Amino acid sequence: MVNYIWLFFIAVSFVCAIVNGRMEALTEAAFEGAKSGVTVSFGLISVMVFWMGLMRIGEDAGLLRKIAVMLQPVVRFLFPDVPKGHPALGYIMSNMSANILGLGNAATPMGIKAMQELQKLNPDKETASAAMCTLLALNTSSITLVPTTLIAIRMTYSSVHPAEIVGTTLAATLIATAAAILADRWYRMRDKHKPPKWTDHDSKHHSDAMPQAPPGSAAAGQGKGEAIV
Repeated sequence: MVNYIWLFFIAVSFVCAIVNGRMEALTEAAFEGAKSGVTVSFGLISVMVFWMGLMRIGEDAGLLRKIAVMLQPVVRFLFPDVPKGHPALGYIMSNMSANILGLGNAATPMGIKAMQELQKLNPDKETASAAMCTLLALNTSSITLVPTTLIAIRMTYSSVHPAEIVGTTLAATLIATAAAILADRWYRMRDKHKPPKWTDHDSKHHSDAMPQAPPGSAAAGQGKGEAIV
């Protein structure tokens, strides 16, 4: 679907450029955009390599393990339906630790593994479980102490103080995470008080379980529309 959307944008831009006689401006903008993309990519690579190296040192020194231990009570509160000691909890804590340190690229594979483990616990494979929704909300709104990607982009475009967004980013992600947790708790409470849904399979099972009247009885005759004498 995304490919069709991009194709639509490209086609519309070409048609507008032809109608307005600005094909030269369109070609120039396309090449400038490609050049900017490469420049930003190199800036991101340098910063990401630096931070990933620091995080590898921190991992070897036990920093990530300590952060995971600190997050364990929080994770148990946020994911009460995941059994204690389940592998999903370890992946969830690794995902949250990487997001807190601004390592989104490192958090993604841990988030995918956590989702795969949560899917194994999901009784309805066609619908996301409450734990899966919680993980998605937290991964999207995660508290970020060091916004590595944004700092790298600001450095690429020659920002005077590229790291001055740390405070505002922390405040914004704190508010976003708090809103995500409140919404998650509200939906969990609402679903807990919902009556169970009856499906066709449940109805059929219920009707099959009902005692059948013996042939020739008054109840059987009434079911067939016969008059009761």
